[in-house]
Amino acid sequence: MATQAVISTDVPAIARLQQRALMLAVVGLVAGGIGAFIDREQFFQSWLIGFLFCLGMTLGCLGLLMLQHLSGGQWGMVGRRVFEAAARTLPLLALFFVPILFAMPTLFMWARPDVVANDEILKLKAPYLNVTFFMVRAVIYFGFWIWCAWLLTKWSAAQDRGEQATDPAGMVRFRTLSAPALLFLVLSITFAATDWVMSLDPHWYSTIFGLLTTAGYGLSALAFTVAVLATVGPQGALAGRLTPRHFHDLGKLLFAFTMLWAYLSFSQFLIIWSGNLPEEIPWYIERMRGGWGVIALALVVGHFALPFLLLLSRDLKRNSKWLARVAIFIILMRLVDIIWLVAPVFEHHGFPIHWMDIAVPAGLSGAWLFLFARHLRSHPLMPLNDPYLKEAFAHDAH
Repeated sequence: MATQAVISTDVPAIARLQQRALMLAVVGLVAGGIGAFIDREQFFQSWLIGFLFCLGMTLGCLGLLMLQHLSGGQWGMVGRRVFEAAARTLPLLALFFVPILFAMPTLFMWARPDVVANDEILKLKAPYLNVTFFMVRAVIYFGFWIWCAWLLTKWSAAQDRGEQATDPAGMVRFRTLSAPALLFLVLSITFAATDWVMSLDPHWYSTIFGLLTTAGYGLSALAFTVAVLATVGPQGALAGRLTPRHFHDLGKLLFAFTMLWAYLSFSQFLIIWSGNLPEEIPWYIERMRGGWGVIALALVVGHFALPFLLLLSRDLKRNSKWLARVAIFIILMRLVDIIWLVAPVFEHHGFPIHWMDIAVPAGLSGAWLFLFARHLRSHPLMPLNDPYLKEAFAHDAH
């Protein structure tokens, strides 16, 4: 009865989040729809950016959910409902991917037979980079992701209803799935990043790009979780349980992922720049000239240096409001990073960031956030029947 009462109690902060997300979705998608009539090619380029931005938070949360089941700890216990609600949005991400399939010749040069016919490198890569195999791989990726999210959230919901064993032995299934699935999740993200981002410039490649993408997804998910918990934490089942120590733990993880992203980014840059190979170096040269060079400098400062310095502060990490501000800033810089990765492939004149690169991702993010809030409202904010819940918070009661 207690669990049911928590489920039926509406949390005002989540309701407000859902309303604002709906307004953002309407404004952004209407603006993007108008832009589609003005410049169809730019619309699909911006749609790809918005899709990748939403995908990063979703898969990052799915990875953190698996990691929490494997490692335990209060940081994951307070954030599990955020992870689960985000993972449940994967069918929407699959729907977001459909327009990309229709725009493949516009986005990917290897999908144009006339281009491939005159390019020896693309001919050699054709067994992998072809439309049919591309779609087959996408189905495999989404099938695996949705299956994992469905099983983990289904078992968790059954646990909430008391339909599943709530003793530690009954939790083995979560770990049994999460252990191999986390490995395959990283591998699938690596291949998906190769397909959907790296192949935009099929002459360029990087062996670090998959890990860099995975680190970015983890950073996006952690920042998003901090922002949500700071918003809804004082209400619902989290009231009285979420303390400055939890935000301190999440802040330290945010700090670690910020350094990991920076380390992998610099490693990729250093290896390619020192190698100075003609098939690799133009990728960075294009992103360091003109307006894109300014964006690159902004990423160095805003994506790493500033968050790094701010997250060194113990007091800031324990202050939910200030930590949430840093997290939201990191999320915005993640969008800038995706734009910097994708947009230079297509020729932009004048100011490098097109207005649709903001409007369309805003619309897709609003729709994603609306569905996320809906899922978050349908379950208690804490896994109240989890057998490790009392153990995780045992020393808080002293």
